[in-house]
Amino acid sequence: MATKIKLMRLGKMRAPYYRIVVADARTKRDGRSIETIGKYHPKEDPSFIEVDSERAQYWLGVGAQPTEAVAAIFRVTGDWQKFKGEAAPPPMLVKAPKADKKVAFQAAALESAGEPADGATTPRKRAAPKKADSAPEAEGSTTEAATTEAAATPADAPAAEDA
Repeated sequence: MATKIKLMRLGKMRAPYYRIVVADARTKRDGRSIETIGKYHPKEDPSFIEVDSERAQYWLGVGAQPTEAVAAIFRVTGDWQKFKGEAAPPPMLVKAPKADKKVAFQAAALESAGEPADGATTPRKRAAPKKADSAPEAEGSTTEAATTEAAATPADAPAAEDA
């Protein structure tokens, strides 16, 4: 039976990903496969390529013909050069591993547990003392209360600066 190593398309519109499969040459692109030997995600940066090199070498050895796209993938991974006995290609680009979220959170918590950074926060304004006006009094007594409060405020201000 004539076998081909080809890409089986999966995913959705504009978000494809592929399985690298060995299938009969007469089957449809997404038809029944004999074996899955890898994955290919072209939309990631850099593209994610995973190939079971041992199985790819076996199928190439028994005569399976790769399609042009699969042959290009095999050249990038070095499987084609290994099969042909040529020099290995430069190493593939690999996506940097993601930072652990728990470690990042703990580091941020430890950092914020200390004193606030200089100039990073503004001091809060003091809330004005609430007046306890249970019954409205004559206007004369309200002005007296306002003048006593105004006199008390400047006296408090130097004490706050000394502290």
